[in-house]
Amino acid sequence: MSARDIIIRPIITEKSMRDNSEGNKVYFEVRKDANKTAVAQAIEEIYHIKPEKVNIVNVHPKTKRVGRYTGKTNAVRKAIVKLPEGQDISLFNDENK
Repeated sequence: MSARDIIIRPIITEKSMRDNSEGNKVYFEVRKDANKTAVAQAIEEIYHIKPEKVNIVNVHPKTKRVGRYTGKTNAVRKAIVKLPEGQDISLFNDENK
């Protein structure tokens, strides 16, 4: 399994952007069977940054309703990666700044 298979995508929300600027943390959606060690190795392989700490959270699906139809959102596994001081992962192109 390669590093690109473990890390699915970055999670970009208001909370994740606040934690990125204040606490130097980046959020990623990861595979269901990924563990902290595998996520840390994948971050190091892709971005060439050794993370200080990795926390993993299982986000359970929520029930949603549209009219009379009900369904559930997808269950995801989230990794919160704390980066060392002075290191950052750019999630956007710097051309727009």
